[in-house]
Amino acid sequence: MLDALTPIIALVAMLTTAVYLFSSDSSSGANQIALIMAACIALVIGAKNGYSWKEMEAGIVHSVSMATGALLILFSVGSLIGTWILAGTVPTMIFYGMKVLNPEYFYAASCLLCAVVAISIGSSWTVAGTLGIALIGIAGAMGLSVEITAGAIISGAYFGDKMSPMSDTTNLAPAVAGTDLFSHIRHMVWTTTPSIIIALIGFVILGFSTQSAGGSSDLEATLNILQSQYEPGVHLLLPLLVVLGLAYKKVPAFPTVILGTFAGAACAAAFQFDNIIAFVGDDSLVPAIALVKGIWIAMFDGYTANTGDTVLDSLLSRGGMSSMVNTVWLILCAMAFGGVMERTGLLKRILQSILGVVTSSSSLIITTLASCIGANLITGDQFIAILLPGRMLKVEYTKRGLAPVNLSRALEDSATITSPLVPWNTCGAYMASTLGVATIAYLPYAFFNLVCPLISASYAYFNFKIEKLEEGSEAQEVIA
Repeated sequence: MLDALTPIIALVAMLTTAVYLFSSDSSSGANQIALIMAACIALVIGAKNGYSWKEMEAGIVHSVSMATGALLILFSVGSLIGTWILAGTVPTMIFYGMKVLNPEYFYAASCLLCAVVAISIGSSWTVAGTLGIALIGIAGAMGLSVEITAGAIISGAYFGDKMSPMSDTTNLAPAVAGTDLFSHIRHMVWTTTPSIIIALIGFVILGFSTQSAGGSSDLEATLNILQSQYEPGVHLLLPLLVVLGLAYKKVPAFPTVILGTFAGAACAAAFQFDNIIAFVGDDSLVPAIALVKGIWIAMFDGYTANTGDTVLDSLLSRGGMSSMVNTVWLILCAMAFGGVMERTGLLKRILQSILGVVTSSSSLIITTLASCIGANLITGDQFIAILLPGRMLKVEYTKRGLAPVNLSRALEDSATITSPLVPWNTCGAYMASTLGVATIAYLPYAFFNLVCPLISASYAYFNFKIEKLEEGSEAQEVIA
């Protein structure tokens, strides 16, 4: 047990030091070093316990390979953001959003909007990468808190993702636990409904208690700049419709985002010719070549706005694959650490010890919640945080006569929900990079993600809505 805890203790100590020394910039390099150093400690312990370098290297490669899909999506989202701003799609969403969204209800409306769209398409990442970046832009232009807005976006997106039958994690959790999808969703209603209601109440209170930093004259000036610079119109929302349509049709995330990027590039070429020429700023180029160069730059290095308004310029100067390099670095380091911990059996040893404190059905469920949160912290990936504890604890649920829906709900209420709250987790890193708000900054305002595990734990403690295994029935076998 000492072997298993040593890398964890070292990691916590180094991450704490990184946050103390670098504050919100700790994810720009300091956290990565902490994760690699902790991985090195785990490698030494693994070697001491008889594992060869080849075995441990295979564990790292396997773990990193599991994140490859997420890394591809990250890079493609960077390109999508750059082309969507260049095309005027994001400025158009900001323009219309500023016209219809009241500052007092803005946070709650953002949460609700993201929840509805996430239920319909089953992807929190897609919601954050489309509606999320627009809502952050609207908040900044209206003088509202981007940190609270990010918390509202993530709260709504994860509620919708969690309750959507099209979500990958919502399908994975019942598969691991051995139950069917819709029984799992029905059982989750009991914890997610009060959680989202509490979150919405919190955002309404914040909306009424927070004053917008921008007055009506500032708002009008911003709208005029957007109008003159990008000529907003519903036709510029075509790339958004492409992405939402493909997501609804269950097209995988990477091709969906890539096609959305191409749609943004085509929209930019058709409607923002003058802006692209000005963006490139090279009079020696033939206009057609300058057009291609501008779109190319937006895809790999993002867009740089020059509206004359410093607030708008800071909001619209974003995107490009290069903007995601730091996040990819963080995820690779986190997955390397998680891979060593898993391959050397150190993570399994921790989970086995946790099982030793289980004395009742209530403590088993609470232990599941804690194990999944811990796995999110250690492995940096929500899928591993669902799979490992789920596989290890499944038999214990059957032994204690608990229906598998209790396990599947606990996996979602912890592993899925808390993943965007960990800076080095794939979800936390993605949200921070996409929304442009540090994980630590939005964490206190991700009300749904903070409240849901607590409600789940309280249900377990008071033995409320805990289903028993029907006599003669068993959980279905996991196919993995």
